[in-house]
Formats: sequence, structure tokens, C-alpha cells
Amino acid sequence: MKRTLSPPGGLSAGAASPYPETPFFSQAETFRELWPEIRANCTRVMDRGKFSHGAMVAEFERGLARWTGARHAVGVNSGTDALVMLLRAAGLRPGDEVIVPAYSFIATATAVVHAGGVPVFADIEEHGHGIDPRSAAAALTPRTRMIMPVHLFDRLADMAGVGALARRHGLTVVEDSAEAIGMRQDGVHAGLLGAGGALSFFPSKTLGAIGDAGALLTDDDTVAERARELRHHGRSGRTLDDFPGISNPTVQAGCNSKMDDLQAAVLLAKLGRLDADIARRAELSARYDARLRDLPGVRAVPGGTPPHPGGGRVVYVHLIEVEHRDDLVAHLAAAGIGTETYYPVPLHLQPCFAHLGYAPGDFPRAEAACAAAVALPLYPDLTDAQADRVCDAIEEFYTRRPR
Repeated sequence: MKRTLSPPGGLSAGAASPYPETPFFSQAETFRELWPEIRANCTRVMDRGKFSHGAMVAEFERGLARWTGARHAVGVNSGTDALVMLLRAAGLRPGDEVIVPAYSFIATATAVVHAGGVPVFADIEEHGHGIDPRSAAAALTPRTRMIMPVHLFDRLADMAGVGALARRHGLTVVEDSAEAIGMRQDGVHAGLLGAGGALSFFPSKTLGAIGDAGALLTDDDTVAERARELRHHGRSGRTLDDFPGISNPTVQAGCNSKMDDLQAAVLLAKLGRLDADIARRAELSARYDARLRDLPGVRAVPGGTPPHPGGGRVVYVHLIEVEHRDDLVAHLAAAGIGTETYYPVPLHLQPCFAHLGYAPGDFPRAEAACAAAVALPLYPDLTDAQADRVCDAIEEFYTRRPR
């Protein structure tokens, strides 16, 4: 009997949405449009009967490598795991220090800990959110082995400055490119400007799964081979789509971070429309820029500052920096508009890093960004009318608020 899959509950046309009128993120319409292809891919997985680390993962890895230009794409079960394995595969040793920006998602720093290293923080740029190479240089010690720039929101970090610093001091560059699919410098994709990079496919990412998934990109054969071993408990030899591979010798202490084939089935379908999705995000971001650029109370729209030479904008998050950020967020929530604060606490002041001895005021630009940054809804399913409604609500907040 032929098996068929029906659209997931809530994806039928006209179904009532459980989300705010303008949610921070939704991909319901995308899934309605892609469901025939997703269903076909999922049916292939079901018929084959291997649901993790199988043929669909291999097919997605090949497609991702072609799209990014990477020599190797290694699928894993989260962007965080991709970071941890990248650090280990690139040669991080226990106790080595890795310089990271103080302004980023917590996984940037905790990945260093899980890989056996020590995070050392640096401030961000004056007119951007990437790591400041001058602040990074001030953080160097004899134990510094790596530097991890983070590509945030809509552009690459200052990779020319980071690369020059790394060359002067013999550091390995590993990239937290979790948000950076599609971002390139002089034609080279994010994650391929150093030893390797990590991608996240968390659902809200530019290329998003329906759960957790990630990948490691690298042009280094040795880094790729080590990462492939690490994701499957450190086993050597072929393990991807190889049932007998479970008996292969274990050559290093790895982990269980195999990508699920159903996630690969979704990602493979969405990879085919990634260019169109990136273009739609750019349209929406430009719409926000035009409406909000000169609004009193909105102190910075990052889209108004040029990317570093050789790098263009690929917008994952449209982030603005504003006065009275928390009050604005509450105002938008009351209007049925979702937002996210990126990030309310800088990494050096997170409780889990209290033992490192940092204090308020150590990285003033990162701390200022944490107090002012808010991300607006931005995804291909967002309509022009919804984006305009977000702008209307922001304008209302700042024009009616006593100054």
C-alpha cells in the first residue's frame, strides 16, 4: 500500500493562527508552498528506513557544499555542536584561550568551554556588531590559540582585520557563521575565510529546519575528517549512510551529533529557494530602512552603515538600536507584534562566566548594544502590509512619547 503524508496540522489554507497578528517569525506559508517537495523527500526517507545520518543527509551536504562553494559540508544536529566540533577539529587543546566578542549569543562562548578551551572576551566595533580587532589584540595572552569572529545580523565581521591579527600572532581563525548563510567576502562564503565555520539551521535562520540542525563548512580536508569522526562518537572510516559503520574503531572521544534525515529532507527542499528567500529578506529590510532611518528615538539602523570592503549585506535579522527599548518592546507586543532582544546581557557578564573576573564597563560598546538592540519581524512570509504595520507602531511610540 502506497504511503502518503498529509500536511502538518495548522498548515491547511485558512486555518486560524495561534501566533500574534505579526509574529517575530513564521514559516507557515513557506511550508504550504513547499509541502509537495518536502512530502516527497520525507517519503523517500520513510521508504528507505534510515532516519538519521543517512542518504538524505548526504544529499543535503552535497547541495550545501555546491551552494556555498565549500570543499566540505558536514551535517550535524545543531549549530552549537558544529561550533564545538569545529574548535576541536581545528586543534583546540585543553586550556587554550579563544578570543570571542562580548556581544553574541551565549553558544559562541559556551562552545569554547565544551571544546575544552577558555573564552576571552573583546569589545565590538564602534559602528557595527562584529568583534573589534583592536580590542581583540589587547586581549592576547601567551595562551591565546584561536580567535572566533561572529557574523551577526546582516554582515560579516571585519575579516581583513581579524585575519591580519591572526597572521601576526599565529592564531587559528574559526568562524561563528551560524547566522551567515549567503554572506560572502570577495566571493568567498562565510565560514571559508579561516579554518572553518559553523552554520545553524534553527527554524528562524535564513535556511531553517523544523527543529535543530547545523553544519560545519571547511576547505580543510583534515578539519573535515576530524569533524566527521567527532559527530559519530569519534568513529573512523565511513559512517554516513553506512549501517555497519557503528562497528568502526573509535579513534577520538566524540559525541552523538548526527543530523536527522527528516531535517535534511526539509532543508534540501528549502535550499532550492534560498536565493529567492534572501532577496525577499533584503526587500523587507530596505522597507524598514526607508521608514525608520530618520525617526527620532531610533539611534542606529545597521543597514545604514556600509559593510566591510568586499562584503555585501545578507539580512538574517533586521536589528535597530533604540531609546527606551524595553518600553518599545512592550508597546509592540500590545499591538500584536513580536520582537526579539539581541542580546539582553553581554557574554562577559553572564553568570556562568563570573569566575573569569569581568566587570560592568569592561566592554562598553557591547554593553550599550545589549541595552538598545531590538530585532523586528523579518522572514519571507512577512507581507509588505505587516512590515508597514510594524513601522507604524514604532512611529506611534516615538511620536507620542514625551521627550
